[in-house]
Amino acid sequence: MGRAAELLGTTPGFLRAIGEARLITPLRSEGGHRRYFSYQLRIAARVRGLVDQGTPIDAACRINVLEDQLEEAQRVNAEYRRADGSSSPSGAA
Repeated sequence: MGRAAELLGTTPGFLRAIGEARLITPLRSEGGHRRYFSYQLRIAARVRGLVDQGTPIDAACRINVLEDQLEEAQRVNAEYRRADGSSSPSGAA
């Protein structure tokens, strides 16, 4: 955890807080140390950026989840449009 916090320029407490918010769940080594995947560190970096801008940590975690959901919905919509052979959203003129 210390090394991950160092890489992000933050504290272990920050990583614990986003873990408690269930945004990321690190694996545990046999000795009980937290082990983070690179994608988890990217998520933590995104949240840290929001927190650095003054967003409370719980709100930053929620924003991150909502941004991911929006990105996925846009991807699915694009797939549906391609399957229909249309390049514009339905209802657009």
